[in-house]
Amino acid sequence: MSIRAKIVLVVVPLLVAALLISGTISSYSARSGMTRIAMSSLGFKAQELNKYMDSQWNLLVTNELSEEEEYVAVARDAMEAYAESVVRTPTELILAVSYEGDPDLELSTGDLSFGPQDREEFRRLIDGDASGWIEFSLNGSARVGHAFRFSPFQWLVVVSEDEAAFYREVREILVRNAYVLGGAILVSLILLFFFAGILTGPLRRVVSTMRGIISNNDLSARVAVEYRDETGDLAHTFNIMVEELQKAYNQIKGFAFKAVLAQKNEHKIRNIFQKYVPKDVIDSLFSNPESMLVGENRVLAVLFSDIRSFTTISEGYMPDELVNALNAYFEIMVDIIMDHGGIIDKYIGDAIMAFFGAPVKHKNDALNAVAVALKMQEALKEFNRSQEEKGKPKFITGIGINYGVVTVGNIGSQKKMDYTVIGDMVNLGSRLEGLTKPYKQDVIFSESVYRKVKDTYPCRLVDKVQVKGKTIGENIYTAYENRLNAKQEQLLRIHHAAMARYYRQDFSGARQYFEAVLRLEPADFLASLYIERCDRYLKDPPPANWNGVEILTSK
Repeated sequence: MSIRAKIVLVVVPLLVAALLISGTISSYSARSGMTRIAMSSLGFKAQELNKYMDSQWNLLVTNELSEEEEYVAVARDAMEAYAESVVRTPTELILAVSYEGDPDLELSTGDLSFGPQDREEFRRLIDGDASGWIEFSLNGSARVGHAFRFSPFQWLVVVSEDEAAFYREVREILVRNAYVLGGAILVSLILLFFFAGILTGPLRRVVSTMRGIISNNDLSARVAVEYRDETGDLAHTFNIMVEELQKAYNQIKGFAFKAVLAQKNEHKIRNIFQKYVPKDVIDSLFSNPESMLVGENRVLAVLFSDIRSFTTISEGYMPDELVNALNAYFEIMVDIIMDHGGIIDKYIGDAIMAFFGAPVKHKNDALNAVAVALKMQEALKEFNRSQEEKGKPKFITGIGINYGVVTVGNIGSQKKMDYTVIGDMVNLGSRLEGLTKPYKQDVIFSESVYRKVKDTYPCRLVDKVQVKGKTIGENIYTAYENRLNAKQEQLLRIHHAAMARYYRQDFSGARQYFEAVLRLEPADFLASLYIERCDRYLKDPPPANWNGVEILTSK
C-alpha cells in the first residue's frame, strides 16, 4: 500500500468520524425537538378533545338527559364532529375503542379495517391502563399518539399519527446530512490525493531508481537530491548505500555461487538417501550432524511383517516375476505404514520391520501400529485377488507388534550406519510375528499394545506364552476391525468367558464354552486348540503351581 493511500486512510476516517458525530448529534437533536413539538401537538389535541367530550357529557348530566338515548346520540355526534374538526393530515387518526377492544369512533381519511390482531393490541393497551404517550400497531402499521380514557362511554380515545409521517422531517435531515457527508468526503479525497502526491513525489522517484537498479543491475544509477529535508536526506543516504553495494557486489556474486552449489549438492544427497533413510532422520542429521552416532532410549511401537512360506511361494514365479510381485507388495504395505507416521527400518528378505514414535513421537503410536496391521491385512486381500487373476500363488502374512522402551538412533560407525531400533522389546516383537503361524492369526501383539488399543479395537486374548529367550509369561492378543457383527461379538464374549475358566483350571467348563465358540464358527482354530488342551489337562492335570503359561522352545 502506497504512502499516499495510507495518508488518505488515516485522514479520511478522522474526517468521516467528525462528520458522523456532528451529523448524528444534530439528527438526534432535531428528532428530539421535533418529537417534543409533535408530542405537544398531539397531546394538545387530545387534551382539547377530552375537555370537549367532558363538557358535552356534563351538559347531559346537568340537564338530566344522560339516560336519554336520543340526547346521548346527539352528544356523541357532536363529539365526533369536534374530533373530525381537529384532524389535519391524511395520516392522522382519532379513534375511540371500547374497553372490550372494539372500535366505537373512527375519524380517518382512509378506510380502516379493524382485525383480530388490532383488537388484541388495544386490549393489551386497555389492560395495561395505557394513557398519555403511546406506541402501537394498527393494520400492520406502526403509529404513535396520545391516549385518554372517557369513562361515561367506556372508551379509550387515541389521537394518533402514522410513525413514518411523524418522523418524516427527521429522515429528511438524515438524508441531507448523508449528502453533505458524501460531498465532504469526495472533496477531502481529491485534496488529500493532490497534496499527498506532492509529499510523496521524491519517495516515488527513489523507488523508481531502486527498481531500475534491480531490473538492470546498474549500480551506477543515482537519485537527485531535491529538498533540504528528510526526503533529501533519504536520497543522499540512498546514493551512499548504492556506492557501498557496488563495492561488495563482486564478493556477493562469489558467495551466492558457492551457496547455490552447496544447495544443489544437499538436494542431490537428500534425493538419494531418502530412499534408504527416513526424511525426518535426514533433516535431523543436517540440522545436528554431531548427533549422528548418538542413540537414545524411547518408548515406541515396533512392527514386524513376514510372508509365510515364502520359499514355497517363490517356486511359482520366475525370478523377474518374483521381484515385480515383491515390489508391488512392498509398495502397497510401505504406503500404509508411512501414511500412519511409521518409519521403515529395514527389509529382511521378504519381511518388513517398521517402528512408530521416532524420530517424531506421537501419543498414539501403538494405536497407529495396530491400525496399520489391520489395513495391511485388508490391502493384502486385494493384492491376492490380483495375484489369483494372474494365476500366481497368494501371499499370506503374519504381523507382530510390541510397544515399549527401545534404543533408537544412528547405530554403526563413521563409514556405515543405520537409523534403527534395538533392544529386548524389538526381539519380542519379532517373536510375536513368529507366533502368528502356529496360532494361525494374522496379527498378534503384546499386553503393552493391548492396553493402548483395547478401547478402540475389539481384541481377543490368544494365549499366555513365554517366548524363547524370556523368563516370564506374556499375554498375547489379536484385534479385529471395529465393525463386528452380532455373531462376532457373541463369539468374543464366549471366548473370553472360556479363557477365564481355563486359567481357573475349570477345564470341563472351559471346554463347554470353547465348543460353543465352534458352534458359532466351526473353523475357529483357537477354540479347537484349547479344546485339545482341556482334554489333555482333564486326563493329566497340570501341577498345583500351574499359571497357564505356555513355554515356547522355538522362535
